[in-house]
Amino acid sequence: MPASFRAPRTTGGRRALAAVAALPLLAVVLTSCGYGSNAADDNDKAEVAAGAKKIEGLDEVKIGYFPNLTHATALVGDQEGLFQKELGATKAKYTQFNAGPSEIEALNSKSIDIGWIGPSPSINGYTKSQGKNLRIIGGSASGGVKLVVNPDKIKSLDDVKGKKIATPQLGNTQDVAFLNWIKEKGWKVDAESGKGDVSVVRTDNKITPDAYKSGSIDGAWVPEPTASKLVAEGGKAILDEADLWPDKKFVITNIIVSQSFLKEHPKVVEAVLRGSVKTNQWIKDNPEKAKASANAALKEASGKELPADVIDPAWKSIQTTDDPLAATLDSEADHAVKAGLLDKPNLKGIYDLRPLNKVLKAEGKSPVDDAGLGVK
Repeated sequence: MPASFRAPRTTGGRRALAAVAALPLLAVVLTSCGYGSNAADDNDKAEVAAGAKKIEGLDEVKIGYFPNLTHATALVGDQEGLFQKELGATKAKYTQFNAGPSEIEALNSKSIDIGWIGPSPSINGYTKSQGKNLRIIGGSASGGVKLVVNPDKIKSLDDVKGKKIATPQLGNTQDVAFLNWIKEKGWKVDAESGKGDVSVVRTDNKITPDAYKSGSIDGAWVPEPTASKLVAEGGKAILDEADLWPDKKFVITNIIVSQSFLKEHPKVVEAVLRGSVKTNQWIKDNPEKAKASANAALKEASGKELPADVIDPAWKSIQTTDDPLAATLDSEADHAVKAGLLDKPNLKGIYDLRPLNKVLKAEGKSPVDDAGLGVK
């Protein structure tokens, strides 16, 4: 799940957990889900081509991502061996994560070198390290977030007032977006406790469908495929977050790298980015094959593939992209500041898009912009 901006007051996390614990019979389930748990090593599937050489003499590059559809580039690139093809004899070693904080910790400890991750943990990790631990080096996905509600209880957007709406985690990307939407509606909610004109109930995406079925929540502002799972349970999507953004585009997943790894192994980083760009093109050229590939990867991760009534609409609502949509990340940070979940951050230098733009130029594609937040 996309992880969170950390609230400036330490009580926020405890209050958020208390809010989730208020759900009948779900507190134990949440604990067993291991939100933020240690990563599980993915099985290495791609074989190194005969005669291939190591890039910069490096034996392996450690890549992290979530087993989510919003990480489709990484899912498909791993499943189809597209990253390994670009890396030659430098082995791609994959690790899957359940939450952003654990992936940031892995990056900081050098357990991974490069990761697919949401904008909120990227901002949080960068600001907490005073700009010293990571860079965002590329985009991966836009969209794929919806407000899904019980149509018997909520007929219109105005009916959301007074209802219980789930978000994945205190201060995570969707939580910040929902709090900002509430503020723009003129309603008031205490960001940390979630109490106010709307009850914001922080709930792990894994158990949100069960919370919806039990009636513990009246709806949820969530990413795919959770949104489509709720629709399959009888929910109705009454708002697509993409409709709130210019050109209906906003960053939901980007690519980060350890600054030390970028400095020491720039050609390996370029190879991974080249794999990402080629994977995104393959997804665009082969949408049905790519959807099946992503579902096969999800089945390997969870033991169960998504049914057609979930994966089909979920897949359509997510756009893979090389562009990190930097201006929208800056806006998301502003939303968190307005909600009181983040002190005004200095994001200068969070991006280094020079390696990506070099790859894009070689592929005959247009360069992407860092919105003034790149390294000098």
